[in-house]
Amino acid sequence: MQITKVSAHYLRLPEVTDRCDGTQDTCLIKIETDTGITGWGEVDSAPTVVKAVVEAPLSHQISNGLANALKGQDPLAIDVCMDRMMATANYYGRVGVGTHAMAGINLALWDIAGKARGCPVYELLGGPYKTKFRAYCSILFGDTPKETGELARRFADKGFTAIKFGWGPMGQSEENDIALVREARKGAGPDIDILVDAGQVWDWKTGLKRAEQFSEQGIFWLEEPLHPEDVVGYARLCESSPVPIATGEAESRYSDFERLLVDGLIDWVQPDPGRCGISTMVEVGRLAHRLHRKVVNHSFKSGITIAASLHGLAAVPHGDIFEFCMADSPLRHDLTHEKFEVVDGFVHVPSGPGLGVTINEEVVAKYLVA
Repeated sequence: MQITKVSAHYLRLPEVTDRCDGTQDTCLIKIETDTGITGWGEVDSAPTVVKAVVEAPLSHQISNGLANALKGQDPLAIDVCMDRMMATANYYGRVGVGTHAMAGINLALWDIAGKARGCPVYELLGGPYKTKFRAYCSILFGDTPKETGELARRFADKGFTAIKFGWGPMGQSEENDIALVREARKGAGPDIDILVDAGQVWDWKTGLKRAEQFSEQGIFWLEEPLHPEDVVGYARLCESSPVPIATGEAESRYSDFERLLVDGLIDWVQPDPGRCGISTMVEVGRLAHRLHRKVVNHSFKSGITIAASLHGLAAVPHGDIFEFCMADSPLRHDLTHEKFEVVDGFVHVPSGPGLGVTINEEVVAKYLVA
């Protein structure tokens, strides 16, 4: 089997705002082969930049576009393909958007591998340890504490046993921060777990103060309170925090996840396959297990990334909960024919070949930016 074409498809809603919502646009990766098997992936990054990285023409030996690097390669040799991309994009692709683009390609390669062998991706990765995970509803904070409480009530009524609120007005003031979490707890009730995603807004001392204040509401964890590169701050925070600390969604390299776990002492690590790939997600999950920490996906994109996250989490020994994006966007809910319904608080891993999802070509055509 050989790769005949790698293409990047930029999708965008008619209106995009500055709210921290990755479902307003996306970049899909499509890999075609000479056997007719096609693989799909998705990247959580700046879509037009990803598209440029994939389609870039040859500049010289270690500065080449990813599509050029993979044409004619065996898609089943996933590690070889990943190493080849890293080598040919050495000048610009070792971190950031370069590795994000490679991550999306990694998803598509695993999709092809599962389809070629007629099995779900998790079987190729040695799983499943589980075939369903407790889903936590992942949404943004309301603009006000009152709106946040109303959102909590709405999603509690949908059967979720855990709800995460993130970004938005968090970090504007101490009074507002406390009110946001208080109203979230009040709206959800005492029996539903509340998770708080601060959105990288504090230094470690303020983060510790908020962790202590939020602990009065019994929050499940405090996520991304600090800048991703403040590893020393994370270590200081985690040593004293009364609530577990989660982070890692911004990382794309194994070594950076390792630094957060080993030096930053974080409790929960959150790899996003749309930024690091399924291969790295599984490696990170296994590292977390060896260090007696916990792993959970970060996924705030379409059904492609949700499927990839489910397969990756199913392949690690101690997956428990699952981020289930509930953003109100057709790119989130309609891009794949599979809807991933939450049943009794759980979401199930797809069992079909590859990632187990099929692309809604009408939705792609509707939102495709030429």
